[in-house]
Amino acid sequence: MELKPIAYMRSDFPEKFGIPRQSGLVKELKSSIVFEKEYAIAEAFRGLEEYSHIWIIWGFSMNVGKEWSPTVRPPRLGGNIRKGVFATRSPFRPNNLGLSCVKLESIEFTENEGPLLRVSGADLMDGTPIYDIKPYLTLADCHPEAVCGFAAKTADYSLQVEFPRKLQGILEEKQQKALIGVLAQDPRPSYQQDPERIYTMSFAGYQVSFRVDKDVLTVCDMIKG
Repeated sequence: MELKPIAYMRSDFPEKFGIPRQSGLVKELKSSIVFEKEYAIAEAFRGLEEYSHIWIIWGFSMNVGKEWSPTVRPPRLGGNIRKGVFATRSPFRPNNLGLSCVKLESIEFTENEGPLLRVSGADLMDGTPIYDIKPYLTLADCHPEAVCGFAAKTADYSLQVEFPRKLQGILEEKQQKALIGVLAQDPRPSYQQDPERIYTMSFAGYQVSFRVDKDVLTVCDMIKG
């Protein structure tokens, strides 16, 4: 079976570090799906505007050539407890496929790029290849009674984010809110707990540096580029 991308993600994350570990965790994140010319046909999207959410089937493009492992160490469990790869959403899988559910904000028909899907809550890096999209169906996809296994133990985990006044206003209000939501999810590897260590992540054209002391994350600086 041969898969080829039908579209690519356009997001504020040029690198993996900092991207939310799951879709929907940071609803303020805005991004776009840009289709290859072959699939940028208006008729292919007829009726999609009737749905509020979509599934994205995409590829872990940064993992090409890397071997999969039957067990992995979920970050939310501290990085020192192993679970079976099929019990996790680890990117190191037999096939480098990811699945994300995002909110479909709008469909914009542009002259140069054709149909653009404006979405929110995505957990994809800029340039990620997308292999298919499907509508989210509440009658089939929503299971309120579902059990979330060990993932439920850390579902409510978040950090308090301190954003210095001197740095406020650098980003647009909505982007700043999205960044705060991303930082609250704690981008660090779970096994790193040094309160003096400075971390840097790329977001919306800026290098954002921060440190974490206990449950408080403090943004240190934001540098363009």
